[in-house]
Amino acid sequence: MTLTVAAPPASKTSTLAEQAYTALKRDIISGSLAPGLPLRLEFLKQKYQLSFTPLREALNRLQSERLVDAIALKGFRVSPLSLKEMRDSMETRILIDCQALMRSIDRANDEWETAIVAALHALELSMQRGPGDASPEDYYDVVEQRHLALHRSLIAACDSRWLLDISMTLYVQTERYRRPMLVNRPRGSKPRDVSREHHDIVEATLARDKALAAQRLTEHYEKTAQLIERTLHFQE
Repeated sequence: MTLTVAAPPASKTSTLAEQAYTALKRDIISGSLAPGLPLRLEFLKQKYQLSFTPLREALNRLQSERLVDAIALKGFRVSPLSLKEMRDSMETRILIDCQALMRSIDRANDEWETAIVAALHALELSMQRGPGDASPEDYYDVVEQRHLALHRSLIAACDSRWLLDISMTLYVQTERYRRPMLVNRPRGSKPRDVSREHHDIVEATLARDKALAAQRLTEHYEKTAQLIERTLHFQE
C-alpha cells in the first residue's frame, strides 16, 4: 500500500508578503508612491490593508532591488530618482541585453522566432486599438506588459538565467524613470517613432545579424535615456 502525502499548504504569511511586494513594487514603478516618500508601516497598513509582518518582508525585498532605502532609526523610504543612477542602470542594461540578444541569435530556433513575431504583433494591436473603455492607467499597463514581453522574447533564447534575471532587474530600475517621461515630456521635443524602432530591432534579429541587432537595441535604449534626461531636467 502506497501512502500519498499531500503537500503542505502555502504559508498565509508568505502569500500576504508576496501580495504586499507586488502592490508596493507596482506603485513605486508607476510613481503612485513618489520618490523619496517615507514608507511608514502604519501608512502602508492603512493603504494596503495588510499587517506589519508581510509589509516588512516586502520592504526588505524591495530594498535588495534598490527600489526602497532603509534609513537608520527612521524606517524606509522610496528610493529617490537620480540622473546618474538612471544613466548607470541604462548603460548596464545595454550591456546585458545586447549580450543576451546576441547569444539568443546564436541559439535561434523556430519557436523563439515565432514568439518574437507574436509579441511584436500583440504590442502593435494594443497601440492601434487605443484605450477604448479602459482607464488611461489600465491601458498603459496593458501596453507596458506587451512592451516588456517583446523585449523579453528577444533575449529568451540566451540560455542564461543570470542574464535574464539581471535584465529584469534593470528593466524595473529604468521603468521608474520612463513612466514619468511619458507623462511629462518637454514641449517641443521631437516625435519618436518607437514602433519603427521595434520593427527595426526585430528585423535585424530575425535576419540573424547580431551586430546590427545589438546596434539598434542600443540606439533604442539610448534614445529613451536621452528623453528621460531632458524630462528630468525640465521638471527641475
